[in-house]
Amino acid sequence: MGIESPANKDRANRPAQICVTRHGETDWNTAGILQGWLDTALNEHGRRQARELAEAFADSGFSSVWTSPLSRALKTAEIIADRLLLPPPQCHDGLKERHFGVIQGIPKAELAELNPLLLEQIVKRNPAAVFEQGESMDDCATRILAAIMDIAGRNGGKAVLVITHGWVMDVLARHANGMPRTAILHVKPKNGECLWLEATAETVRRLQGDFPVHPLTATHRRP
Repeated sequence: MGIESPANKDRANRPAQICVTRHGETDWNTAGILQGWLDTALNEHGRRQARELAEAFADSGFSSVWTSPLSRALKTAEIIADRLLLPPPQCHDGLKERHFGVIQGIPKAELAELNPLLLEQIVKRNPAAVFEQGESMDDCATRILAAIMDIAGRNGGKAVLVITHGWVMDVLARHANGMPRTAILHVKPKNGECLWLEATAETVRRLQGDFPVHPLTATHRRP
């Protein structure tokens, strides 16, 4: 068994730079249907967004791509990794969207009739929303932060791209900005929106610097 060099040990102990990005668009996004853990594919616009993200990330120096195993995130990650000539994406279950329980697959227009208060909480990105047979906010936040710290611990000193989901990004935004898990954000992350983090196996915080939050510019978005 070889002895780890001081240089490699030093790199492993350094923070990873992690760009957390929301997956490309699906037909359910445009139709306002709650996806959660249900597997939905990218539509053509979503695939184009993934190609444009790869172009925007060309000089970012990512060493690897990690992703939620759900198809909309995985396909986004595969397109980007292929175009950046990186190894195939690595899946991490901790990056999955929050489980919305019995309302998964229900259009928001229908939920407005069934449970208008719950819909209001969803639209406001209110973590107090309770999803019958779904995942609690604390359970969701704990597994997401554990996933990011796990990825950071394996990629010390490296730049990593993570493709995931909107409620995952909400959890990370609250944590990175020192906000409580109960904070209402009001704004939903857009497809292709980014959050830049500096993380180790024990800590997650916002990465300081001038990093693109909306790499899909107005010229790339749907008219």
